[in-house]
Amino acid sequence: MNLSDSQTAGDVPRRISALEAVLTHLRGAIERGDYAVGEKLPSEAELCRRLEVSRPVLREALRALQTMGLTVSRTGKGTFVLSNGPVEDPTFGDYSASDLLEVRRHVEIPVAGYAALRRTPEDLDHLSHLLERMEQETDTTAWVAMDTLFHLAVAQAAQNPVFRRVIEEIRDALARQSAFLNELGGRREQSNREHRAIVEALLDSSEHDAVEAMTHHLARVESTLTTIVRPPHQSGAYERLGPKNLEPKNTERNSNENTES
Repeated sequence: MNLSDSQTAGDVPRRISALEAVLTHLRGAIERGDYAVGEKLPSEAELCRRLEVSRPVLREALRALQTMGLTVSRTGKGTFVLSNGPVEDPTFGDYSASDLLEVRRHVEIPVAGYAALRRTPEDLDHLSHLLERMEQETDTTAWVAMDTLFHLAVAQAAQNPVFRRVIEEIRDALARQSAFLNELGGRREQSNREHRAIVEALLDSSEHDAVEAMTHHLARVESTLTTIVRPPHQSGAYERLGPKNLEPKNTERNSNENTES
């Protein structure tokens, strides 16, 4: 079975990406104990063969597992199970998600308000042009790069170099978080709408609307992250997306079962 054909359950089924399906399957296997803490996962080639996905998709899934703190990658040795969960606080680069969100709430929300009052015509032109490009972009990597530029541009519009320096410091973490949310949470279109609300508030010089728009944006980031990290009814989802022929196959552990069958 090709995992890219999987769908989520619900009143209106949403087709999920191969990445989401592979991540859900591997995460479920780890959290169920099919792969023990300290155990090495099968090679990339073996996992690609079993799950019928490309190596880039598999590598993204493995990176997501590492972000969640479930695995660790050791150069030249492979990927090993670090924890069987539950996932509490993913790490993006040098910062945990909770630390990153706390700082963003205390910095980016007031910065948006200052930007609404202090932005220049050049700032507005830059943000509007950047937003138009983001709304037309379909490549996740390119979109993520522009996402970080957008938040830098809002900080720049506040006309305080310290604000921009703070966003520069967390820029890599922002990019990693953005990629994580877009690949696994389908955030791109919603983010574009939230970004447009921020730009419109700046165009109107409305401090109140800018603060509200950025507050809403960060709240949606947090809620999407929570949904990915602690999905509802996750055990059922693992069962739906983990067909029998795709279950982990530890050769030594399953050799007797294979012989008997």
